[in-house]
Amino acid sequence: MINVELLSKTCETAGAPGFENRVRELVLSKIRPHVDSIEIDNMGNVIALKKGKSDAKKVMIGAHMDEIGFIVTHVDPNGFIKFHPLGGFDPKTLTSQRVIIHGEKDIVGVMGSKPIHVMTPEEKNKVPKITDYYIDLGISKKEVDKIVKVGDSITRQRELIEMGDCVNCKSLDNRIAVFILMELLAKMDKPAYDTYAVFTVQEEVGIRGAQVATQKIQPDFGFGLDTTIAYDVPGAAEHEKITSLGKGVAIKIMDASTICDTRMVSFMQKQANSNKISWQNEILTAGGTDTASIQRMTPGGSIAGAFSIPTRHIHQVIEIVHKSDVKNCIDLMNICLSKLDQSDWKF
Repeated sequence: MINVELLSKTCETAGAPGFENRVRELVLSKIRPHVDSIEIDNMGNVIALKKGKSDAKKVMIGAHMDEIGFIVTHVDPNGFIKFHPLGGFDPKTLTSQRVIIHGEKDIVGVMGSKPIHVMTPEEKNKVPKITDYYIDLGISKKEVDKIVKVGDSITRQRELIEMGDCVNCKSLDNRIAVFILMELLAKMDKPAYDTYAVFTVQEEVGIRGAQVATQKIQPDFGFGLDTTIAYDVPGAAEHEKITSLGKGVAIKIMDASTICDTRMVSFMQKQANSNKISWQNEILTAGGTDTASIQRMTPGGSIAGAFSIPTRHIHQVIEIVHKSDVKNCIDLMNICLSKLDQSDWKF
């Protein structure tokens, strides 16, 4: 149903915010045969143009390359590493997890914290904080100093596996969108208008790359492409689920940073229904995506919407998506891009 080998490579490649080089090289190697031009801007965004039937309008799609990670802030006298998060983590998910420090070479470490056996009763009941953790590399300070320095990036160490009709890996936020956009460029029919596929940087620390890319492109139409919460698990009330795995691609209505254009939402829903593509609504009351910048960082704004992939265990050590939702997303994007010229966009 989907190219799991490419998805595995895309997810497992390291790329914390501001350190997206390896992911960028992978993207460039995959999209070159399928686009008309490629530019890399000063921030490191990859801007790929797929020419349309008409150049009367411009379309931008944003999928961020970065993953939540960390940065080295201190090496103590015994060689233990302290760090600062790049993006939002749930600290309780870090205990005893393997990470990779990308120094002079990649080196695997483990997130350490105080053992439960020596905790006070108060400490046992305390919610852990990021600052409670350190990274243990299992080598001496002398050896650490040869490999690691302050400012090195850190990512999670986790391979992709298939679980039934789902895939499970670190960094599906947002590598699933990077994968989808690469696959779309390879399979896309000629779009209605010139389409800029932008693989953005530093989304997890403030939607930074999309801001500058949007200002450069100045799109008339825009789409964010990202994950969203699937809280379809035991204990979730119906209204808390946001989305569910396997129920289709999510069409964003709003999140905390964007209210999508109602004309675009209706257009996307209509195309999904007309082509029998499974979809679901998304209203996310916390969190935002590149959609916010794509919508607002151009004079007069763009007519913006967003495709979202339902994802369980988001911003944790591992995340899960359903293969059919990925396929539905690729199919719906292809159709929407080919038919943007067939709708009346006037208020």
